[in-house]
Amino acid sequence: MSPPVLDSALPVRVHHLPAAGLAGLAVALLVGLPEVLGDVGRLAAVLVLQLGLVLAWVVTTGIQGFTGSLAVGSAAAVAADLALVLPGRGAMGGLLAVFGLGFLAVVLQQMFRRPRHDLVASLSAGVLLFCAIGALAALLLVGRAPGGTGRALVVLLAVGAALVAGHLVDLVLPRPQLAPGVPRGLAGLGVSVLAGAAVTFLGRGLGEPAGGPAALAYGAVLGLVAGLMAVAASYVVVAATSDGADEGRVGSRSRDGVPSPWVLAVVQAALPIAACGPVALALQAVL
Repeated sequence: MSPPVLDSALPVRVHHLPAAGLAGLAVALLVGLPEVLGDVGRLAAVLVLQLGLVLAWVVTTGIQGFTGSLAVGSAAAVAADLALVLPGRGAMGGLLAVFGLGFLAVVLQQMFRRPRHDLVASLSAGVLLFCAIGALAALLLVGRAPGGTGRALVVLLAVGAALVAGHLVDLVLPRPQLAPGVPRGLAGLGVSVLAGAAVTFLGRGLGEPAGGPAALAYGAVLGLVAGLMAVAASYVVVAATSDGADEGRVGSRSRDGVPSPWVLAVVQAALPIAACGPVALALQAVL
């Protein structure tokens, strides 16, 4: 038995253009603030993106316990950033305690709310939010790795180019469709990979890896991860705006019960960027 095809209330243009614009804005923030304020600017940019994702994710997915979910998510963002910034040599292992305590906080927050309907769905959405918040915090370490700010600049520009290019191609040609009812196609995913590879190849002199083949592979993997996660984010958005979406959700919803396109665009921009943070760190250790 095949799953039903989702029918989103968003036009294709509204699905793609705000997301492409916010992806570019997020990358500009992550690139620009460190140039002006150094490490403090990088921390501020990451925290802004994390808090925006917390709000947008809670509104879009309809996690039950709206206020509690916002509080727990915001606290997790601050804790994850501090765990990587305060130590003299921050490492991803510093997030283990944050994830452990965060998971416990999500469970307790969901178990103590009344009534406890949609418990499993809300727990799942809360755990995924924690993972995305921690992944965004990994961007704080990209600038500290070999290659320094130049490596971070190339990584962020590659991810931004992959996201924007993928959305623009799927706006015109979302074929062959990757998921029923979701306006994302294989052509857009392929362009995302090419865009990421092109940026890292052109910027290979700004940081390691400096070799052409290594730079191409680095960008291609980042573009692939960004493109695949963008497809997943689009699926979340389509599910949230389909005819069967829960009308009882609270938050920034328009009059017809559909979340604001700009709220949905935050999810579409922040989730792929988050997924690329740990991947960029892993690739740095290999290439």
